[in-house]
Amino acid sequence: MKAICVYCGANAGVSPVYADAARALGRALVESNLSLVYGGGNVGLMGTIADEVLRVGGEVTGVIPTALVEREVGHTGLTRQFIVKDMHERKAMMASLADGFIAMPGGMGTLEELFEMLTWSQLGIHAKPIGLLNVDGFYDGLNGFIQHASAQGFIRPQHAALMMSSPDPQALLQLLKA
Repeated sequence: MKAICVYCGANAGVSPVYADAARALGRALVESNLSLVYGGGNVGLMGTIADEVLRVGGEVTGVIPTALVEREVGHTGLTRQFIVKDMHERKAMMASLADGFIAMPGGMGTLEELFEMLTWSQLGIHAKPIGLLNVDGFYDGLNGFIQHASAQGFIRPQHAALMMSSPDPQALLQLLKA
């Protein structure tokens, strides 16, 4: 495992615990000799994790669509930055560059990216690990919903188990590596 794709918000959220967790995950990635692949923005949790990985000497690859370069203020200090045509190209490139995926707190885009990777894994398109950094219980409801959908026969237990979860960045990286 060499690179982890992190999906997270272009906003910082209302609590400082989210930015603290982004910085902690950034440090944990570098300590584990893993590079960061992310959406290429310089705002919200995206900017926070990228800045922290760079600050502690790690490598960061950003992938951002042309239409979002201005809107998300494309990060200009990355190790590598790819500017792509659209969101489809962005997601495909991020998936190809990464050996695993982590969703931090975020909004609709974060959830959409997370569920696409879960679906691709379920369909056998990739076999890369997927985790949630469950900061301050942010994903408790989602974890509960997945278990409910599984209990109701809509998600097979082995597919529900594809989504690992931990509130601790180091512990989550260990789950992904296992």
